[in-house]
Amino acid sequence: MPEMLITDNASNLNNRMMDQLCQQFKIQHHNSAPYRPKMNGAVEAANKNVKKILSKMTETYKDWHEHLPYALCAYRTSVRTSVGATPYSLVYGMEAVLPVEVEIPSLRILSQTQLEEAEWAQARYEQLNFIDEKRLAALCHGQLYQRRIERAYNKKARPRTFQPGDLVLKKRNTALSDPRGKFAPSYEGPYVVKKAFSGGAIILADMDGEEFRSPINSDSVIKYHV
Repeated sequence: MPEMLITDNASNLNNRMMDQLCQQFKIQHHNSAPYRPKMNGAVEAANKNVKKILSKMTETYKDWHEHLPYALCAYRTSVRTSVGATPYSLVYGMEAVLPVEVEIPSLRILSQTQLEEAEWAQARYEQLNFIDEKRLAALCHGQLYQRRIERAYNKKARPRTFQPGDLVLKKRNTALSDPRGKFAPSYEGPYVVKKAFSGGAIILADMDGEEFRSPINSDSVIKYHV
């Protein structure tokens, strides 16, 4: 069981049943900042890849659920650049047998068919014994990959800092309907920064001093110059 669970602010993940479940298994439930998908980067990246696969398989937007099992199979049996292995192999310790390998046996399948049952069981047992080592190697590979991405990002990124009392404009929620459509302003405000945290989250208040209930990330605001 995980010790901590981070979800977005959707109502299906923030309700009484979710609170009771976390309380029963002693799981700390935290919400990410609104409109900040980067806080759940790994999940959002996986969802993005699955959506790309589905977009190439579906004919209409109504039949995506019928192709979802095949899209997940393709995702789980493909090598992830971030970890250097397939998700399937990190869970089961071996690569999945693809349907094409059943019709046209590969060298791996042919070598396994020649093994006796006891030999196959022994080989499978050895694979399971090395699964922790394989996961550790994937973890190290992922850390090195993240460092390379971080160095490339830091070369282009410019730090943005906000102090309590700064006037800012907040990016508008695109989900809100506006009769002006594309001619609607991209930002709204001004607002006052009440608190600024080291991780980039800030708490805003309107000009009357009423604070927002949830913090937002500094990426969604810009400084307001009078």
